[in-house]
Formats: sequence, structure tokens, C-alpha cells
Amino acid sequence: MTGMPKLAANLSLLFPAVDFRDRFAAAARAGFRAVEYQFPYAFAPLAVAEYARAAGVEVVLHNLPAGDAARGDRGIACLPQRVSEFREGVERALEYAQAVRCPRLNCLAGVVAPDAPRARYFDTLVENVRFAAARLKAAGVALMLEPINTRSVPGFFLANTRQALAVLDAAGADNAFLQYDIFHMQIMEGDLARSIERLLPRIGHLQLADVPGRHQPGTGEINFDYLLRQIDRVGYAGWIGCEYNPLGDTVEGLAWAKPFL
Repeated sequence: MTGMPKLAANLSLLFPAVDFRDRFAAAARAGFRAVEYQFPYAFAPLAVAEYARAAGVEVVLHNLPAGDAARGDRGIACLPQRVSEFREGVERALEYAQAVRCPRLNCLAGVVAPDAPRARYFDTLVENVRFAAARLKAAGVALMLEPINTRSVPGFFLANTRQALAVLDAAGADNAFLQYDIFHMQIMEGDLARSIERLLPRIGHLQLADVPGRHQPGTGEINFDYLLRQIDRVGYAGWIGCEYNPLGDTVEGLAWAKPFL
């Protein structure tokens, strides 16, 4: 393989047997040079930066604050009544990104009711993406926008790449990109290899998990041997976040990744 896929450990899901702070070192020991995580906000920015520095790993992605998961929030970026909360979240996320030198932040649109007036939510999302991208650009950070499958998250506002690109096109920000999660897009669209090749100029970050169980590659229906070679062949030079729930021990389950770590 030429460039070899660059894998980042998602520390929100991998190494669940140890505390979050110890997952950075666990990832480094397993051979990862980079990590991502979903939400760092339970910890102080400088503490997270110290975990990463001590382990010698680079932080490549985390999410903007996404509301209250316990109350059913899965992002707030499309919700008209929560624009000020979203904007405060951009500042908060930026504080963490700057502390750990993280170059990209992911935006989660949120869940809407089936009968919701989609145009209003679309307009809100576009405005929020435009705002966040401009704010992040001043700090040298890129914004990701991620479609999520509606089987795992019923009612999620962005369920496919077409919808996400429509938002990005309307926002018109040159530092805003598609976050393409192979797990979500296999469920919603399939045709992974050709889709990634076609969308390559718009993709700012990739994530992976196998389908249907959202476990490591080799546990489900996706041919990752083929797909990772294809991703390499078409020239994707970014990181691929391993955002899966490990089946069994995390390190034992990394056999699929040995060639890349």
C-alpha cells in the first residue's frame, strides 16, 4: 500500500476498560499516533491536553457540544430555538481545540420530529454552520458536518451525504467539510468505495465501524480489506477515526489494523 490509511483511535469508544484519561496512553501503546473523541467537556481543557501530550498522541477531532444526551439531544445545530446555545458551544469547543491543538471540530445537526418544517431547520443549520465555520477559520480550525443513519438515531436531520452537501453548499464556507462515517453511510447509502471517491474533495474526515453491530472491521458485512485499499488508492490523505464499540478486548480486536499501526 502506498500511503497506508492513517488510523485514529476514538477514545470515547475504544479501551472502555480504563478511565478516559488512561485511554490516550493505551492508544499509544496499541500503535496509534492519533486519537479523537466525541465530547471532552467533562474534563478541563488543559487536563485533556496533558493526557495527549504525556501519551505522545495527536488529537485530530472532537464534536461541538451537542446538547443533553440524557434528554435525547443528538446535536442542536438545526434547532431554531437553540441558536445562542449553539454559538456558546462553538466558543467552548474552540477552547478545547486550541488547548489540544485539534485541527477539526464536528457539528451534529440534531433530531427533529417527522412532521417538522424542514426548511426552517435547514435554514437554521446553514446559518449555524456559516457562523461556526467563520469563527473556527479565524483560529485555523476546520468544521465537519456529519450525516448519521436514522436506524441508530431516528429523526436525525441529516441522514445522507446529499443532505449534508446541500447544507455545506448553502453555507459556502471553504473550511467546512463532510465527515463521512462509513458505518452510517453503509446503512443509508451503500456504494462506499465509489461514493468516497466521488466525494473526496468534500470529505474532511472519515470514520469507520462495521455493519450491523458497529464493532471493529471483520465483524460484519463491509469488506474493509478492499475498502481501505480503495481509500488509499484514490488519494485520501486524512485520518480515519476508529469509532466503533470493540467486541471483546480492544487490543485483541485490532488484528485488522495491524498493517496500519
